[in-house]
Amino acid sequence: METKKRLKRSEVPTEMTWNLSDLFETRILWQQELALIDKAISKIGAFKGSLCKTSKSLLDCLLLYEKASIKMVQLGTYARLKQHSDATNPNNQEDLLAFSAVEARFKLATSFIESEIMALDKQSFNQLLEQDNRLQVFKLYLSKIYDKKEHQLSAETEEALAALSELMNSPVTLYRISKAADMKFEPFKDDKGNLYHNPLFSLNSANSIVRKKAFASFYKTLERYKNTYATNYATEVRKQVALSKLRGYQSVTHMLLDSQKVSIEMYENQLNIIFNELAPHMRKYAKLKQKQMNLTKMCFCDLTAPLPTDYNPPVTFSDLQDLVTEALGVLGAEYQEMVKRAFAERWIDYGDNVGKSTGASCTTPYGVHPFIKMTYTGTMRSAFTLAHELGHGGHFFYANKEQRLFDVRPSLYFVEAPSTMNELLLAQHLMKKGADPKMKQWVIIQLLGTYYHNFVTHLLEAEFQRRIYNLAEQEVALTANMLCNTKQTVLQEFWSDAVEISRADGMTWMRQPHYYRGLYPYTYSAGLTASTAIAQQINEEGQPAIDRWLKVLKAGGTLSPEELMKLAGIDMTNPEPIRTAVAYVGSLIDELERLYI
Repeated sequence: METKKRLKRSEVPTEMTWNLSDLFETRILWQQELALIDKAISKIGAFKGSLCKTSKSLLDCLLLYEKASIKMVQLGTYARLKQHSDATNPNNQEDLLAFSAVEARFKLATSFIESEIMALDKQSFNQLLEQDNRLQVFKLYLSKIYDKKEHQLSAETEEALAALSELMNSPVTLYRISKAADMKFEPFKDDKGNLYHNPLFSLNSANSIVRKKAFASFYKTLERYKNTYATNYATEVRKQVALSKLRGYQSVTHMLLDSQKVSIEMYENQLNIIFNELAPHMRKYAKLKQKQMNLTKMCFCDLTAPLPTDYNPPVTFSDLQDLVTEALGVLGAEYQEMVKRAFAERWIDYGDNVGKSTGASCTTPYGVHPFIKMTYTGTMRSAFTLAHELGHGGHFFYANKEQRLFDVRPSLYFVEAPSTMNELLLAQHLMKKGADPKMKQWVIIQLLGTYYHNFVTHLLEAEFQRRIYNLAEQEVALTANMLCNTKQTVLQEFWSDAVEISRADGMTWMRQPHYYRGLYPYTYSAGLTASTAIAQQINEEGQPAIDRWLKVLKAGGTLSPEELMKLAGIDMTNPEPIRTAVAYVGSLIDELERLYI
């Protein structure tokens, strides 16, 4: 018996795909709009050298730049989503490269804007803002630019770096294309002779034989690519280190946190407290899983396998739609209507096909609506994935409506709070639906899956990343063996004797594109720390807490992460919220243990 092969993109039912015509009706129209960007570049470039001569010249340029930037966002979203849909399609590859070339020209041609603003002295900068009230809509954007003055290089150097932007972004481009289009896995058979074509969909299988064979196939492919991926990632790391030195930062970590508006202390607290204080709870969880799964030993490949439970009924996507819509209704009628539109208007791509990038994500182009990518698995777990991505969607659904383009994006430190919040709201909703111990057990298992993903998987990625940047600054060669050894060591230190970590497990640093987005992995734990506290406030206070949360979502990037958190009612400069969240995870594990007795 052979398992069903993955479909080609053209074979996926339309209702399971996103409707990209909301961005551009056809590829031809997209190409035509892309070709028009050079005209916009020319108009903006006319202000070079005289941008700050008057308030009017600055305002006129910024209005043109804002309009062109919105179009660039939409053009780039279309190209990237097509590539995410099917990386094997040569047209999609061609379009992404074409956009990347235009994007590089756009960045080069507009780099003078920041340079000329930062060239002003403080008095001239303030006078410019005061001369024309119409500039107030850009005040926050201009202030953020001016605040970078200390680390700005000469105009000529900044222009040269902008000219090299396409090359500077090549590591992540190469990683994504290679992972989606070139990385091939060997099929394998289970003990009944069933053939599995893609191990990625079996890494979490409840069947230990399938799971172990899937990991063996997965690791075999990683082994083939490790030197190439190590060279590619090392290039990204060395680029960031070099830029931090050029710009006069104390370290690459200081540079990457500066863009997030996060202090070293907040960053270190997040990593140190969870790495050290969550570990005992998670080791207990690993031993509980080993016992309930009847394993002679706990291996890395067993960590995300499902715990045995009598409650995990298969569900249709329509069932998930109803459940998630109902659960997120707690955030109000407008939010719930957004969720309904996401389903009705095909904002969600949930099928599977050859060439589709793995994982789940949400893209939020300004002036359109969010687009969600996921793979529907036919089980209730997909409800949590869906709620998570709708959290991102809801965040920018509000922020895009309430803020101008340049004020939409909050710090990366905050960006995972709305998504994990929705997972917690879904769990609370399910808990209230019934007192069935089996369902309660299942919900706790799902919650622990959320905390494992954010407090363990991504946190350990962050710890790996912290060590790699430190080694790079010491000019240690970032070879494949060094990267694998570092990852293996991080895993061993966290899990101790509760989980057997093999050398092959050390290759799992190759799984994530997050390393190419600066200090992104740790922000998952920061977001979940905040959402843990805020979800509890909603549960206890009701509407006042909900009202605060909606204000936070609408604020977009107009506040620092610290200010956003305080608006929601939580102080992230204090380590206590982190410890409270860690203790909550421990209480979930204790409750789950009792439910298994």
